[in-house]
Amino acid sequence: MANIDIRRKHTRPLKEARAAIERVAEHIASKFDVEYGWDGNNMQFSRGGVDGNIAVTGKEVHVTASLGFLLMAIKGPIEREIERYLDQEFG
Repeated sequence: MANIDIRRKHTRPLKEARAAIERVAEHIASKFDVEYGWDGNNMQFSRGGVDGNIAVTGKEVHVTASLGFLLMAIKGPIEREIERYLDQEFG
């Protein structure tokens, strides 16, 4: 079950939406030291204590992540950071 579940609608072409998510992932990776990679239109990311996915369609971005016990303590700041980057790219 996902501990983080964020959806954002958008009107960008799929290629632009994927490029925007790549920029979001770069920011998140540098801040939270996660590794990520694409599988079709799904970006998988992980590090110790977190596994997640960002699904990109022509209409929506859907971020899900499962947090380990220790990271649950900072769930709020992690969600706010993800939302901030999504707002920057899709706002």
